[in-house]
Amino acid sequence: MTTAVTDRTELANAIRALSMDAVQQANSGHPGAPMGMADIAEVLWRDYMKHNPANPDWADRDRFVLSNGHGSMLIYSLLHLTGYDLSIDDLKDFRQLHSKTPGHPEYGYAPGVETTTGPLGQGLANAVGMALAEKILAAQFNRDQHDIIDHHTYVFLGDGCLMEGISHEACSLAGTLGLGKLIAFYDDNGISIDGEVEGWFTDDTAQRFNAYGWHVIEAIDGHDSAAVKDAIEKARSVTDKPTLIICKTIIGFGAPNKQGSESCHGAPLGEDEIKAAREQLGWDHGPFEIPDEIYAGWSATEAGASRENDWHQRFAKYEEAYPELAHELSRRLKSELPADFDAQADAYIAKLQAEPADVASRKASQNTLNAFAPMLPELLGGSADLAGSNLTISKESKGVSADDASGNYVYYGVREFAMSAMMNGIALHRGLIPYGGTFLMFMEYARNAIRMAALMKQRSIFVYTHDSIGLGEDGPTHQPVEQLASLRCTPQLSTWRPCDQVESAVAWKAAIQRDDGPTALIFSRQGLPQQERSADQLADISRGGYILLDSEQKPELILIATGSEVGIAMAAAKTLQADGHQVRVVSMPATDVFDAQPADYRERVLPAAVTRRIAIEASYVDYWYKYVGLNGKIIGMDTFGESGPASDVFKHFGFTTDNVVGTARELLDL
Repeated sequence: MTTAVTDRTELANAIRALSMDAVQQANSGHPGAPMGMADIAEVLWRDYMKHNPANPDWADRDRFVLSNGHGSMLIYSLLHLTGYDLSIDDLKDFRQLHSKTPGHPEYGYAPGVETTTGPLGQGLANAVGMALAEKILAAQFNRDQHDIIDHHTYVFLGDGCLMEGISHEACSLAGTLGLGKLIAFYDDNGISIDGEVEGWFTDDTAQRFNAYGWHVIEAIDGHDSAAVKDAIEKARSVTDKPTLIICKTIIGFGAPNKQGSESCHGAPLGEDEIKAAREQLGWDHGPFEIPDEIYAGWSATEAGASRENDWHQRFAKYEEAYPELAHELSRRLKSELPADFDAQADAYIAKLQAEPADVASRKASQNTLNAFAPMLPELLGGSADLAGSNLTISKESKGVSADDASGNYVYYGVREFAMSAMMNGIALHRGLIPYGGTFLMFMEYARNAIRMAALMKQRSIFVYTHDSIGLGEDGPTHQPVEQLASLRCTPQLSTWRPCDQVESAVAWKAAIQRDDGPTALIFSRQGLPQQERSADQLADISRGGYILLDSEQKPELILIATGSEVGIAMAAAKTLQADGHQVRVVSMPATDVFDAQPADYRERVLPAAVTRRIAIEASYVDYWYKYVGLNGKIIGMDTFGESGPASDVFKHFGFTTDNVVGTARELLDL
């Protein structure tokens, strides 16, 4: 029987050794942070982390986020040592193509990695979202004597995370919402890539977080295990505030000639320095060599299985006492929609088509939320201080607060970036489907969080209203032009810009049912006319692009439009048809969905033989060349907008029936 090593320093040195060996073998990486935070990680993971390596997705596990994701060998070492399905060969493949150990932690590669980190500050914001999800689900499902949702969210972060503006947004809201089960460890090592941070980062971090309403524990020696343990105990005892533990550490701890400097931040230590580090640390083992007694000291397999088994026993008692709640919680944690959602959503969509109404698509979005929210208690809405404009509040909405987290709507304040990154954390946590709104123009503040949602294939639903120069009087600072193209060019992000209340409802249904990536829903400020459709056309909306109006014979011209410009295209087509031209109108609310259709369907909608095509959209022109080709025309934007009434701005930029008709006649006369 192997006797486990209990010496904390030696156990922490296993992290240091694996980290410097893997970085050296890859000839790429960041050894400094893992070596500096190894002692903190050892205390947290061995004494406090509630997790089961055999089941990384156990619902009530603690969440751990490495926000300073460049130090990825820290989490890979922890996962390997504690017993996850991450072998020593996987660590040897660090930063290699198709490995489970990429340069920064990537969600879906190594079991136990809760979120993709690397863009600094976003992991911290993800963690805030995870902690918020835990608090909401606990408030919604826990009952007396049955704390079935009860776990912590731990996050490691560095100077870079705190310098990024998103940290202010997210941590400010975390304090306001009283996220008492969020515990953050600040690696205060005084070093970033450019050297000693005191030349560009002199914030009083403790005072800053005190001002946010956090519980702050200062000046902890990050290499003193007893001090770290005491700090964690104090943090866990405070349940009404998140905690920041400020840990003074030495970057690259153990590397005698490089520790404490930027030279060990983002480059291999080198063979000579690794040899010297082994001597200084008293680590007498070869590269990637971990003695059995070290593994035994780290193993969390038995303890993890026991903790999960205990939870399942408690859940069984909960299920006996509250069968309906238990069934609902299980469904939501498995990301399953109610069995009748599809049929009820289709019935609502059919009803809309049968009862025409000309409304702004932002209002159609709200109406759809009113219809869908009672079926989907897992919907967690929100807006960046624009609820009255985005119309993201439904009749079912109830605000979430520090004192009552049982609601389903988050007032994010003017924090677009934090909102979006928190939504990703909420989606990763499971049990809730987050959606959040702002003006389309202000998605620019959150651009990288949208990209991260797509990279991780999470069901975050981004609601963007005031979608074009149709915003009008607020002018070019608020009128989006290039934003739609940017969203559409993002891999794994689905983007919908519906033309009326029916397409809006279909877009919402698609976003909710999509479980392999995020969706951006783009809605108008101004009213839009409802279009007539047959049953077949109604069914084809979900295919992203479809024939809304067809010619009696083979079309000689195809008009392609989205959103508010579909009405213009329809009016122009009817004028041209009255002149005897064979004109087809294609509504294309979701280009990515259309592009994913079978080739025969795409050919049926946009026949290759019909080369006279006009795309009409109050957005950036270049995106549409893929659909109109060299012989087509695009009525779009290649400048910024102007301030004025929407009707005047549309006329100024050529988004009128007369201009579409004139452009079509020129094309037909060629």
